[in-house]
Amino acid sequence: MKSALKLAFVLGVAALSVSAQVAARPVAAVPAGPAFLSIGPLAFGPDGTLFAGDRDAAMIYAVNLGAEAAGASHGTADVTGLDQKIAAVLGTAAAEVSITDLAVHPTSRNSFISVMRGQGTAAKPALLRVDGAGTIAIVDLAKTTATSVTLPNPPVANAAGRSNPRTQTIMDMALVNGRLVVAGLSNEEFASKLWSVPYPFATTDRGTSIEIFHGNHGKLETNSPIFSFVPYNVAGQPNVIAGYLCTPLVKIPMSALKPGEKVLGTTIAELGAGNRPIDMIVYTKGGQEYLLMSNTSRGVMKIPTSQFATATPITAPVGGTKGAFETIASLQGVEQLDLLDNGRTILIVRGADGARSLTAVVLP
Repeated sequence: MKSALKLAFVLGVAALSVSAQVAARPVAAVPAGPAFLSIGPLAFGPDGTLFAGDRDAAMIYAVNLGAEAAGASHGTADVTGLDQKIAAVLGTAAAEVSITDLAVHPTSRNSFISVMRGQGTAAKPALLRVDGAGTIAIVDLAKTTATSVTLPNPPVANAAGRSNPRTQTIMDMALVNGRLVVAGLSNEEFASKLWSVPYPFATTDRGTSIEIFHGNHGKLETNSPIFSFVPYNVAGQPNVIAGYLCTPLVKIPMSALKPGEKVLGTTIAELGAGNRPIDMIVYTKGGQEYLLMSNTSRGVMKIPTSQFATATPITAPVGGTKGAFETIASLQGVEQLDLLDNGRTILIVRGADGARSLTAVVLP
């Protein structure tokens, strides 16, 4: 989840049940700024609060950026050779830089990029800002303040396995009417979770276990995390629109997010196997609303949101794809994306030579 512009599509969320809460592992003020062990998903609140996920610690920081919220120039300029320039700022080689997310500040319109520098357990987190002149600067976290909350029951790290479940503790976030909705994995039998955490942070709970029918896999699943989501009103009711591996699109009513409950989401589209969604945004063009989704192997998809309310639930195996969408041929190699303004999206694009660039394009 990304900028506060997404919140314009979410109206009238009722207060969610907070029964069966556990004490928020201590909610802490951090006068000198956050002490990240790792840095992954980013999301801005409408007031410019930056929510940043630390998967290694199973923690989420709410960071007051203060003067670090803006560089010298408003907006975000294109940057070619992004990974090389980030590496130069960090004093390392481009091969040592792993970009984990991109988010646009709601006021300065500067782009914030989370990265890990180094390899494996030796990797260190950094947060960078790109301004309207294309200047890349390290955000001085010592000049920020933060509070934090720890998610309960995170999966145990297993760096030697095929995939490390700890890296999926926090997959995406969005602030919705005073609650931070968080997608990720727990160590429970129904591992896929959505948490609805009150903000300012005070308490957290076990979260809601999410089950879906996966059309391409032909079965119910409870252990695959939501990789990316947006909050969106469907027929006037607030929902999470969620993307999963291989690539079912699922709607989950926010009213169902109750601690300790198990919820079956409604699969409304199948967008193709052998793929993982990376980022989603919602935008309006020509009087119609669309979901724009970047993917690891199936390009950037433009999906009409009008079908979300009327799509027949997918409850049987699907061979291939099902649902209306358009793959945008002109957008190749897109990894991260966010709304830059009402008419443009900002993209991190990987070229044929492997080098990345930061570029703004008109919304398709």
